[in-house]
Amino acid sequence: MSYWASHSDRPIVLMLDEVDALVGDTLISLLRQIRAGYTERPEAFPQSVILCGVRDVRDYRIHTSHQEIITGGSAFNIKAESLRMGNFSAEDVKALYQQHTYETGQAFDPGIFVELWADTEGQPWLVNALGYELTWEDRTARDRSQPITLEGYGAARERLIQSRATHLDQLADKLSEPRVNRVISALLAGEESRLRFAEADLQYVADLGLIQRKPEVRISNRIYRELIPREITAPIQDGIHLEQSWYLTAERKLDMVNKIWHRQESWQNRAINVWGA
Repeated sequence: MSYWASHSDRPIVLMLDEVDALVGDTLISLLRQIRAGYTERPEAFPQSVILCGVRDVRDYRIHTSHQEIITGGSAFNIKAESLRMGNFSAEDVKALYQQHTYETGQAFDPGIFVELWADTEGQPWLVNALGYELTWEDRTARDRSQPITLEGYGAARERLIQSRATHLDQLADKLSEPRVNRVISALLAGEESRLRFAEADLQYVADLGLIQRKPEVRISNRIYRELIPREITAPIQDGIHLEQSWYLTAERKLDMVNKIWHRQESWQNRAINVWGA
C-alpha cells in the first residue's frame, strides 16, 4: 500500500469488505497498521479507509488467552465516522425491480411487491437476492416474454431460505452469540423480560439487522422470522424420530380401512369406559 500510494498521482481510497470476519491478533494487526499509516497520508498510505461489515468497530471483540474481552485500546481508536446502510423503502424496492422490466420487458405480477415488502421490509441483500432467484435461478423465467408470477415468487423465496446463502448463514451463526441470543430468545418466547433488554444488546442486534426497535422491538422481517426459529430448532428437529403414522399406508397414502377400524375401536372403548363408570 505504501508503494502504491507513493507512486500514485491521486489519493487512494481503500475499502475492506467483511473486515469483521478477522479475529484475534490478525484483527489487531490490521487496526494498528491503519492507525500507524494515518500520519503518512496521502504520500505513503491511503487517504481514506472504509471498513465494511455487519458490525461497528466499537463492537469488535478480541479474546485473550484467558477468554477476557478487549474492546478498547489505541488500535480501536481509528474511527472517524460510522455509517449504517438503511433499508430500501417500498418505493425503492418497486423501482429497483422495474429496472429489470425496463431493460428486458419482463413484467412482474403486482401482487409480488406486497409479498416482497412483507418478506424483506427493504433489507437490501434480501431484496436483491430474491430478484436474482426470480429472474435467473428460475430457468423458465429466463424467457423474458414470460411474466414473473406470484407462484414463481413463492418458489424463489423458499429456494433462497433453503439454500443457506452466505448472508443468511452468517446471520444464523450470530444467533449463538450471548448478546444476540438473549434478545432473540426473549422475542420468540414472548417473555415480559423483553422490556428489560440491555441497551447495548438491543443496539448490537439492531446493527446486525436482525431486529427493528420502532415502534416496538421485533424481528426485522418475515423471512428472518421464519429463518431464525428454523435455525434455533434445527438440532431438535434433526433428532426427532418419525414413525409411520397409523393412518397411512407404506406408500404414505390414507389407509381408509385402518382409519375406520381405529374409529370403531375408539367408540367401543368409550362405551366400555362409560358403562364401567
